[in-house]
Amino acid sequence: MKKAVVLLSGGMDSAAVVAIARERGFAVHALSVRYGQRHTSELVAATRVAAMLDVAAHKTVDVDLRAFGGSALTDDIEVPEAGGAGIPSTYVPARNTIMLSLALGWAEVLGAADIFCGVNAVDYSGYPDCRPEFIDAFERLANLATRAGVEGAGLRIHAPLQRMSKADIVREGVRLGVDFGQTVSCYRADADGRACGRCDACRLRADGFAAAGVADPTHYVDAG
Repeated sequence: MKKAVVLLSGGMDSAAVVAIARERGFAVHALSVRYGQRHTSELVAATRVAAMLDVAAHKTVDVDLRAFGGSALTDDIEVPEAGGAGIPSTYVPARNTIMLSLALGWAEVLGAADIFCGVNAVDYSGYPDCRPEFIDAFERLANLATRAGVEGAGLRIHAPLQRMSKADIVREGVRLGVDFGQTVSCYRADADGRACGRCDACRLRADGFAAAGVADPTHYVDAG
């Protein structure tokens, strides 16, 4: 089987991407990043998802972005509730660039020509590094900056959820047998992975299940 590196955060989008990559015939090498985020329950979820979807390998690497801060996810800044104009404070500076660069390094070592990520530009929080222009630019960079790009067959960055709504992602995940109850998306999840139900990530997730007509399997702090 062809190898692919798939970024796996432990959230619903990345879980769906792992399932999509497997359906496309790739041996998935899942990569999670402990970047100093507010909670580690999403990384625990990533381990569950990797086991559930029977990936070929799963690594978690450490890059402490709390050294820079500048985000509600990596600094002592309050996570905002849903809503608000502009790019929210939960945007982590250069996060997707950093994570894709790590995936690129592992892909070269593995001899993998394909990297998958779960960025989305339809139902999302407005982060600049989720736009199609960014993915296209990173693919060009990957092919300029690596031996695999210069001497090999080239590298491809796949963002299969790029133009899908959250409802579409839910339906696709259900079709592929993803148990979204094993995933954690909340920015303020507690130690047990239970969601706050109020942050932007929770709102987008809940709206997706409602629009898809699928029962929401999310575990909330306040079950009522």
